[in-house]
Amino acid sequence: MSQIERQANSPVRSPIVNDFCLTFATINGSGSATANSILLRSLFRMGIPVSGKNIFPSNIQGLPTWYTIRLSRKGYLARVDHDDIVVAMNPATIGDEMKFITTGGVLFYADDLPLPELRPDITAYPMPVKKIIKDNEVPPNLRTYIANMVYVGVVSQMLGIPLNVVHDAVHHQFKGKQKAIESNYSIIEAAAGWAKENLVKVDPYCVEAMGDNHDYIMVDGNEACALGSIFGGAQFVAWYPITPASSLVETMNEYLPRLRKDPETGKDTCVVVQAEDELAAIGQAIGAGWAGLRAMTSTSGPGLSLMTEYLGLAYYAEVPVVVFDVQRVGPSTGLPTRTAQGDVTQVNFTSHGDTQYVMLFPSSVNECFEHSWKAFDLAEKLQTPVVVMTDLDLGMNQWMTKRFVYPDQPIDRGKVLWEGDIEKLEERIQSTWGRYLDVDGDGIPYRTIMGNQHPRSAYFTRGTGHDEYARYSEEPEVWERVLNRIAKKFETARSLVPEPVLIEKPGAKIGVIAYGSTEPAVIEAMDLLEAEGIPAAFLRLRAVPFTKEVESFVSRYDRIYVVEINRDGQMRQLLLMEYPQYATRLIKAAHIDGLPLTADWIVRTIKAGEEK
Repeated sequence: MSQIERQANSPVRSPIVNDFCLTFATINGSGSATANSILLRSLFRMGIPVSGKNIFPSNIQGLPTWYTIRLSRKGYLARVDHDDIVVAMNPATIGDEMKFITTGGVLFYADDLPLPELRPDITAYPMPVKKIIKDNEVPPNLRTYIANMVYVGVVSQMLGIPLNVVHDAVHHQFKGKQKAIESNYSIIEAAAGWAKENLVKVDPYCVEAMGDNHDYIMVDGNEACALGSIFGGAQFVAWYPITPASSLVETMNEYLPRLRKDPETGKDTCVVVQAEDELAAIGQAIGAGWAGLRAMTSTSGPGLSLMTEYLGLAYYAEVPVVVFDVQRVGPSTGLPTRTAQGDVTQVNFTSHGDTQYVMLFPSSVNECFEHSWKAFDLAEKLQTPVVVMTDLDLGMNQWMTKRFVYPDQPIDRGKVLWEGDIEKLEERIQSTWGRYLDVDGDGIPYRTIMGNQHPRSAYFTRGTGHDEYARYSEEPEVWERVLNRIAKKFETARSLVPEPVLIEKPGAKIGVIAYGSTEPAVIEAMDLLEAEGIPAAFLRLRAVPFTKEVESFVSRYDRIYVVEINRDGQMRQLLLMEYPQYATRLIKAAHIDGLPLTADWIVRTIKAGEEK
């Protein structure tokens, strides 16, 4: 008896609805990203909580790539470390794929692949990919790419995704281009028809519509940061391409012609320059920030390393600039297409000498949008670089989120003086204005920018020693006074940066601190721990420097697990420096393998710590 015959005679198990994980094992550069996006958006359009994660190599074409879609009735969006369903299109990996399928799981496979011995505890469905492509007379130059639409059709039919929903997703994917829509959808329809006629469903996995996702969108973090920057008033962008940050500015290039043209003159109100390298990019951005423009750049760890000396200049000369760091695995070239949170201490201590930087840590694409526009306000109010810390998982993967909220406050440029302002300030302080003079006691001086016609508005900007009036100085007491005054504004920053998000649990004796893209895994882990009688409170950091709420949280719990995606527990290191009196309470829960954290790993780590 064949495998298919055995399956047809097997009893049907209880349905598993909207609560499973699918992984598509394909070849990089084969066009599978399009097929995967269509399935993800189809499920999203059905109102099902869903997330998609792409694990791809750093070459352009030919190596294995995986894309995982998780459906969760409860809204959990974190990665899981098992596969309920695998769609195998790569002969090089099909044997390994079967090892990760759960007992009772499903394998869809192209029927021309050299199939190893099938596990008896899974269901296998063959897909005649080449036959369907040939029967539908797909041109030879398109067969490799359109072949992926076969599994879109077969999987849709077998899971119960309505084809009209799939058609809408295809229309969205190809932006209304009719020829592309028709050529791809015709294969989907043919494959679904074949599956309906030839496959007997015996597995339990299926989907059902869960309602309207009208108030939600599907977007990646880089796009959210791009839009947040545009709405935050970015006027100058200098950048150099680097994975995984490139799509941030590429997306800005797509939106700027529509969103940032002066309605009267028709001229662009934001300039984008692709520099020759990262050094030039940060130098141009800082120069634009000094001149009075809202300026930014985007990069990842290796690019940030090159920008170090320039960032020290912006720190000491007190020039506002926004930097987006979409983190990847390091050191060195590392794993360019894998995720990490390994740049935390690098950014905190960037440049030689005594420096400190404001860092923002969005945990969702919605916060990517919000923190991006707020970063420009913070940079100008504090007159310092502000670094928005995302990562590959958040930046390049698609996430469902509520629609973005337009900035609810006007642009705040901080302490900028124009001609009349200088006279008023000097009258108030009964002294001459100085570029680096702290008159309010918050560490933040007043600045003028290009275009100010006042005879006393000019000053000389330098990275060498200077006094409160921007005059060159090597006097020891002047150097120390100015450097200490700059440090004071980071105390001021504690009241300006986003406060942490706190979730308390009745009876909790332990706490969890996390930040950024780890939040979905932590939220799920907290529910799992509570179900086992281990309630844990959760504080999600959103910024450095730390606010008063962080110390309050650390002081209340016996043990606090600091969860992060790096080797050394970098955020824990910063917490230890800030709160040495609580050193014995802060426990490292760090893991780095290039993949997003799972709730199961967090649960195992905390339980192991509690059993000691």
